[in-house]
Amino acid sequence: MARRALKLASWTSMALAASGFYLYSNKYLDLNDFGAVRVGRAVATVHLRSARRLCELCCANRGTFIKVGQHLGALDYLLPEEYTRTLKVLHSQAPQSSMQEVRQVIREDLGKEIHDLFMSFDDTPLGAASLAQVHKAVLHDGRTVAVKVQHPKVQAQSSKDILLMEVLVLAVKQLFPEFEFMWLVDEAKKNLPLELDFLNEGRNAEKVAQMLKHFDFLKVPQIYWELSTKRVLLMEFVDGGQVNDRDYMERNKIDVNEISRHLGKMYSEMIFVNGFVHCDPHPGNVLVRKCPGTGKAEIVLLDHGLYQVLTEEFRLDYCHLWQSLIWTDMKSVKKYSQRLGAGDLYPLFTCMLTARSWDSVNRGIGQTPVTATERKTDSKQVNKQDSEIRNNAANYLPQISHLLNLVPRQMLLIFKTNDLLRGIEVALGTRASASSFLNMSRCCIKALAAHKKKNTRSFFRRTQISFSEAFNLWQINLHELVLRVKGLRLASWVLALLCWLLPAPH
Repeated sequence: MARRALKLASWTSMALAASGFYLYSNKYLDLNDFGAVRVGRAVATVHLRSARRLCELCCANRGTFIKVGQHLGALDYLLPEEYTRTLKVLHSQAPQSSMQEVRQVIREDLGKEIHDLFMSFDDTPLGAASLAQVHKAVLHDGRTVAVKVQHPKVQAQSSKDILLMEVLVLAVKQLFPEFEFMWLVDEAKKNLPLELDFLNEGRNAEKVAQMLKHFDFLKVPQIYWELSTKRVLLMEFVDGGQVNDRDYMERNKIDVNEISRHLGKMYSEMIFVNGFVHCDPHPGNVLVRKCPGTGKAEIVLLDHGLYQVLTEEFRLDYCHLWQSLIWTDMKSVKKYSQRLGAGDLYPLFTCMLTARSWDSVNRGIGQTPVTATERKTDSKQVNKQDSEIRNNAANYLPQISHLLNLVPRQMLLIFKTNDLLRGIEVALGTRASASSFLNMSRCCIKALAAHKKKNTRSFFRRTQISFSEAFNLWQINLHELVLRVKGLRLASWVLALLCWLLPAPH
């Protein structure tokens, strides 16, 4: 009986194999229709369909929903590519207000018609975002300006949006008690009124321009106060390409690595030194161009409605944390993570901050070579880590939501800023370099030294602090030089030179 069953199974297997081979050889069968390939394609299709529906939802509801969509579109290292690619259009191609609505807002706020205020006014906006859209115009005195006009219904709609978000968050909490997202509603309640006041935005623009005036690569458009109100902002017109547009940079001979370094320096100065941080650096708000006067690459910073003011205690703890991360002082990493509210979740907290795995954090995030040759190799490791983080993020959602409730409210906008800047680095292909971490370390050293000097009156002590600061900066420069030498494979060059100078005897 057993022999007969075995014989039957053998003939059945042979018949199935022969049928399969026949179908495959005659192209009736595609192996891609089975197994992991088919599952992968199905998942990608579901992601794309869901992303499109989410984008349509954001566009239909406008305002606050578009702001959420913009943030999701910048999370390249966390969300599936189908989501980020689809939602990126919200950065500058959000739904537009009609010209009739634009004329109405200008008439109500400035008391005059468009033709009375401007020699020319482009009907087609340069870009439309969640709360406003921007038109190019020319004043009667010949100045070319950008006119930012708030969407007419966004003021009234924003409070309803926040109420709806609050209801949805409470409903989610009832269904899934481990997910706590009330912090999202609290932040929206606090920040939206500030973003809707364009006079506040103008003041922020002037403050950051003065604060970072020593950076010759930064351009903040001048504000024209005589024609600005809470819903209309008039500013200098500055043209350029989006900061994530590599093709634009290549056409205009702009070095993407230089732009990435400048962006890192600028934000490190804001966060660690000044504690006044532009918290909406999505690609539609950061332009690049060649300066007409000098021909040098410039970063143009737009949309100054959302800034985070860091307390001194938070700023200094954050400085210490990044110093510890860069120099792989894990004892201090735990200490300052916990001081910033992370508690026992400090490993997850540092992974979220750095977008690196815990193993990578333990090895040292500042140890990567900084030359282009080594960056290509290391970028593969970074991409692998990004995939791991993206794939495993769902497993840690309860812990992430709990962590976001633990940390200070200031940290939430810092997380958002980090996400957006990281998205830009991913688009430019510059994430694998350690130079950005070393620039951050320089700013941390300067900030901590300035704080110590401010709190001492002793000339000897101030001199001692200055020498210590200079020595620490020299250490960073030396460390960067070592990484560059490692990346250039200097030893290989020397060996090749010696072989050429001293050929082997025949």
